[in-house]
Amino acid sequence: MTETADPSQTGAHLVALTNLCKASADTLRLLVLRVLRTDSFGVSELCAIFDIRQPALSHHLKVLANAGLVAARREANSIFYRRSELGQNTHLEALQNSLFDTVDKIDLPPDIEGRLAGLQRQREENSANFFRDNAHKFHEQQDLIASYHQYADVVLQVLKDTPLKQHSTAVEVGPGDGSFLLELAPLFDRVVALDNAPGMLERARGKTSAAGLNNIEFILDDTRSSNLKKFQADCVVMNMVLHHTPDPGDVLQDVASCLAPGGVVLVTDLCNHDQGWARENCGDLWLGLDPQNLAQWAAEAGLEELAGIYLAQRNGFKVQVRLFGRA
Repeated sequence: MTETADPSQTGAHLVALTNLCKASADTLRLLVLRVLRTDSFGVSELCAIFDIRQPALSHHLKVLANAGLVAARREANSIFYRRSELGQNTHLEALQNSLFDTVDKIDLPPDIEGRLAGLQRQREENSANFFRDNAHKFHEQQDLIASYHQYADVVLQVLKDTPLKQHSTAVEVGPGDGSFLLELAPLFDRVVALDNAPGMLERARGKTSAAGLNNIEFILDDTRSSNLKKFQADCVVMNMVLHHTPDPGDVLQDVASCLAPGGVVLVTDLCNHDQGWARENCGDLWLGLDPQNLAQWAAEAGLEELAGIYLAQRNGFKVQVRLFGRA
């Protein structure tokens, strides 16, 4: 016996399909989806990127939201938009997936690309200024979300369990106050500490010097540094770093390029959350990282996941410890 289609369900499917087709039938809206590929932006930021007044942009965002293509969240007095997760409308998943895949192949117009890059630079400068001005309050700020001692033992155990071919060189990007450098130094012949915040680098230098460690090199720079490219690192560690960077995917590309054969990248970071206060109080550019996005960025950098551990925190946050190796 053939089942009779539910007219109300059929009607809802048609409305959803109509909304999706309507939302995708506009050049600006397609470009908005392209810009939101791996990041979320506030309304004012999107207005700056597209050089458009807020009432006009808000109309386009509403159309995209009605189609289920973007999702909004409120942070204090601001609203941030991101692309919706796939599968929210299961009957349209294949079409939505195809739309996103096609949009992601679009090259942004030079003027939009330039304004987007300018915004990312401003975000990066804001983050750097935060750490410059708050280096003396490092532990206080860090402990608001996830203190070092809540994840350090797990990170160290993952590293010790990793069958590295050799233990010649390790690089820690953003070593903070140097606590994990104390763990790396005994395990590797040479350790490189890379940080773009002078105050934080000096704190790390002071802590390791007090511990009598003499196999650590300190470099004031970021992962785009030509200095990084000359290392053949057996291990690159990034603890609570990526959510402070404008483009985590680019950072993973940078560190992957300096890996020795058989080398690994060990990433510890927050999972995505909705606590907007972390931007102002902790210098965060991202409200955590979606685990799937992190895996995708790693894959695009030529890395494959070797291990993944997730740690729940008492305050409701979740920490992800991810180990990647050359694919």
